[in-house]
This record gives sequence, structure tokens and C-alpha cells, in this order.
Amino acid sequence: MTDLNGKVVIVTGGASGIGLATAKAFLDKGSKVVIGDYNQEAGEKVEKELKEKYSDVLFVAVNVADEKSVENLVSQAVNQFGQLDVIFNNAGVGVQKPTHELTDEEYKRVIAVNQDGVFYGIKYAIREMLKSGGGSIINTSSILGSVGEPTSTPYAASKGAVNLITKSVALEYADRNIRVNAVAPGFIESGMVNKEALGDFYDGLVAKHPIGRLGNPEEIAHAVVFLAENDFVTGTTVFVDGGYTAK
Repeated sequence: MTDLNGKVVIVTGGASGIGLATAKAFLDKGSKVVIGDYNQEAGEKVEKELKEKYSDVLFVAVNVADEKSVENLVSQAVNQFGQLDVIFNNAGVGVQKPTHELTDEEYKRVIAVNQDGVFYGIKYAIREMLKSGGGSIINTSSILGSVGEPTSTPYAASKGAVNLITKSVALEYADRNIRVNAVAPGFIESGMVNKEALGDFYDGLVAKHPIGRLGNPEEIAHAVVFLAENDFVTGTTVFVDGGYTAK
């Protein structure tokens, strides 16, 4: 088992939701955490709040769809803390729209963030992990990377790609002590996904989860920490979905 105390961790999409819950979970383990997020105002606020309790926190503004921006994120993490041990490629976007109405821009935006962003994170993390003798890469997939959902074509395509990128890179670097895994959340309670925001549609979402409720960000964070700690897990996607994909 990997002891996460003192390990250097990057979390993209770390200023809110699953990313923020995961950043806190690693900090509670004694890790040094670099939060990357597109929303600079939110990221700076989170950094300030977390530094009231934890000393080793850094926020870096990042656009994961831009390769140079991701390279800079990794570079700043290493400059600040000396190396990189774990990266959680979590940043993502979605669009819900009938497929025949999607614009080229909408489709490519989702692919750029969810798929290309994971690739860039993997690429630059591996370059550092090869220097230090290994590490752990965790990617955010989704239940929609394994089952279909109407009006979610770009999102499903990007998450299906994440699953196979995860497997391929895991095989490529297993003998160099770099483990690569993914976590696939079901629908998670958030600022946009809750009873008040969705009304009757919320009950329909809950009904798709046999466990009888939606998940919460901390439950996904728990799975991410497990994947970072367990040295015998690589090339897998862990579903944390309340039974959604068991049907």
C-alpha cells in the first residue's frame, strides 16, 4: 500500500464538486495538493480557505483542453513541491442536446476537455513519474462511458475513450511502476444536480440508481484515494454508481 503522506498530488477540476472533495481527501492523508481549475476566482478562493487548515496547497489556473496549459500545471507542481506522485485528471464538461442539433463547436469542446485533457494530463505526469520511479494516474470516466444515454453523444464518446486510454496506458507503463486507473461515478449531488434545481426530473434520476439515491462527491473521492493507495490495481475502471450499471 502506498502511504500518501507527503505525496504530491494534482487534482484538475479541483475547485468544486468531486475535485474539491478529492483534494480535501488527499490533504487529510497528508498529501501536498495542487488544485488546477479553469475558474480562477473559485480556485483562488478554495486555495485561501484550504490554507487555513492545510499548509501544502497550491492553486494553478489551467485549461485542460490546451496542451501548454497542462504542461504548465505539471511544471508548477514540480517546481513547488519537487516531484509528482499522483494526478487525478478530473476536469470535465458536458452538453445535453439532440445529436442532429449539435454544432461542431459543441461536440469538439466536450472531446477537447474530457478526452484530450486526460491525454495531456497523462502525458506530462508520466514524464515526471519516470524521473521519480513511478506514480499513480486516476482519470474521471462516467457510467456514460459504458452505457448509452440519449442526447449525451459527445460526453459518452469522451468517457468511453477515457476507459480505453486508461487500459492502454496502464499496460504500457505497468513495468515502470506507473499505475493508471479510472473512476466512473453515477449521478452525483451537486450545485446543478439536486431536487431543487431539477424538480420532477430529479426523481427520475434517483430511480435509475438501485441503491435509491444519488451519490455524493465524498464517495467518489474515497474511491480515488483507494486507487492511489492500492499498489496492485491498474488498468481498471471502478464504478461508484449506486448499482446504475448493474442493470
